[in-house]
Amino acid sequence: MSTQPGTLALSCRGLVKRYGDVVAVDGLDLEVSRGECFGMLGPNGAGKTTTIEILEGLSIPDAGEMEVLGERWRGDGLSLRARLGVQLQETKFPEKLTVREVLTLFRSFYPDGPAVEETLGLVALQEKANARVGTLSGGQKQRLSLACALAGDPELLFLDEPTTGLDPQARRQAWEIVEGLKARARTIMLTTHYMEEAARLCDRVAVVDHGHVIALGTPRGLVASLVAEHVVEFAVETEDDLDEGALRGLPTVEGVSRDGAAWRLTVRQVHRAVPALLTALTARGLEPSHLTTHHATLEDVFLSLTGRSLRDE
Repeated sequence: MSTQPGTLALSCRGLVKRYGDVVAVDGLDLEVSRGECFGMLGPNGAGKTTTIEILEGLSIPDAGEMEVLGERWRGDGLSLRARLGVQLQETKFPEKLTVREVLTLFRSFYPDGPAVEETLGLVALQEKANARVGTLSGGQKQRLSLACALAGDPELLFLDEPTTGLDPQARRQAWEIVEGLKARARTIMLTTHYMEEAARLCDRVAVVDHGHVIALGTPRGLVASLVAEHVVEFAVETEDDLDEGALRGLPTVEGVSRDGAAWRLTVRQVHRAVPALLTALTARGLEPSHLTTHHATLEDVFLSLTGRSLRDE
């Protein structure tokens, strides 16, 4: 993708970061447009957090170039930091301070920004304004962390694994907040290993593995790259008498992969592929120990590209 410089919120070329013999970021290239919600999707250890820490000015790369909001990190970078909002994977607040006191403190760090009460409203914490941090639930603490990232009315917001560890209800509440920010044309850089989160929130996604981008596009476009819309997963008791060629010959099957006794088919029409599969198994005297189907997702894209699940560590 090539974008006019004035429309970019951030860009990096050939970004490299090493920790001893470990290459955390390996020649990574990215461009994020202003007003875009851009996601970095990958398993733990893929290099997402290291990349975002470099872009935030918290870490110095070993190689590569980058620009954030048209500027490069120089000196203390205070003028640039005032334009950014950062929510780290985990933030520790003094537990005896109230929610309002914490947010007031963070608001004081920025030359401009909304009133404290307005920011509390954005993250639905008005009723907890006078509650001490130590009494908050995990989801409420995450919302407070997001409120602190919004304290300076940032042009660019970094969200690093913003919903990790949250229960499903709290995760969806966080998604609604991010969707509200998108509606206000905020530029958001999001890292996650939740495929549903990326599909719901992101305009574009970079799939990252071993420190470099292996796929880039819209969530829908990446899923469409599989050609087939559905995935059929099944297992048989024996690894014998079933070969990949026979499965590839079934109606509408586009791809076949195997892990021991477990098989995975990407298919265009599940209503044709499954009956044909069961017929083929019966003809070989086999019976599936389990069989499931689902619409193709970003998880399937990653599995197709790497042979591993996004949840693999």
